[in-house]
Amino acid sequence: MHCPEPLFVARTASTNSFLDELCNRQPLPELTCVYTAFQSDGRGQRGNSWESEDGKNLLFSFVVFPTFLEVRRQFRLSQVTALALQETLSDYAEGIRIKWPNDIYWHDRKLCGTLIENDWTGSRVSRSISGTGVNLNQERFVSDAPNPVSLYQITGQTYDPADVLRAVMERICQYYRLLQAGDEETIARRYEERLYRREGWHPYRDEEGTFLARFVDVDPTGRLLLMDSQQRVRAYYFKEVTFIHPQP
Repeated sequence: MHCPEPLFVARTASTNSFLDELCNRQPLPELTCVYTAFQSDGRGQRGNSWESEDGKNLLFSFVVFPTFLEVRRQFRLSQVTALALQETLSDYAEGIRIKWPNDIYWHDRKLCGTLIENDWTGSRVSRSISGTGVNLNQERFVSDAPNPVSLYQITGQTYDPADVLRAVMERICQYYRLLQAGDEETIARRYEERLYRREGWHPYRDEEGTFLARFVDVDPTGRLLLMDSQQRVRAYYFKEVTFIHPQP
């Protein structure tokens, strides 16, 4: 599968919104990608905004039309993006992991976040737009986000966003081909191998309070399975459990 050359726009409210509007105006090939130097209304998960200094970071979205994929398995799309990001960023620094469901962490600090917006027709996913912000060259963060980090802060080097994007999109193409071919097992296995907090006991919080647990699995629907100290397996969809991070 050939990846179209990414489209650059100098400024936009949000690359997800830009690509959504573009899709609504004209037919686009799969894996059409747009990136920008600045978003005035960048969106993160849980309705948060995404802090990014103008021209410093990689802000991009891409679209696929995975009509072969059942809605109940849409989490595979999240895994595709997360794996491509983790592998690419691991070329520049050690200690890069996927924090369930699709953040990218360097040790206990957030390097990159992704927002995926899916549409479906019947039981199939008709369109998926995945938008990601990668902290590349930002030297300091001023928002109240608890644990951001940039690749520059990790390595002391600066990076060309276009070069990093091409490497990410090449891997996204590869993993999307695997998904199209039905090889969900490889995607799921690699995703699990690269998870943050895959080993050991760690603190979490849910509606019942704070608890210690260890990782068990992520099921095909995207639920995180944890085993607590009473040997009880707890299952969570996104937003139902919070990772408690060490204080910096």
